[in-house]
Amino acid sequence: VAAEAALPAGTLVRSPIVGTAYLAAEPGAAPFIRVGATVKPGDTLVIVEAMKVMNAISATTGGTVKAVLVDNGQPVEYDQPLVVIE
Repeated sequence: VAAEAALPAGTLVRSPIVGTAYLAAEPGAAPFIRVGATVKPGDTLVIVEAMKVMNAISATTGGTVKAVLVDNGQPVEYDQPLVVIE
């Protein structure tokens, strides 16, 4: 939890599953979000692939993306913070 104290203030969007994070719909495509982008509830932020199933992780709140905490293709754990929205 000490590491989370260093995160920017805002709403943390966490991974609901263990898998691999992808920041775009396919290789070479534009990322879903960038720092500074405005998002609204329901917007896709990241995809987490688990067992060959692509799971879209959506914004639960609107606001501005303050941080993207994962890299494309990075393995993620259950409940790991992915994005900060303020």
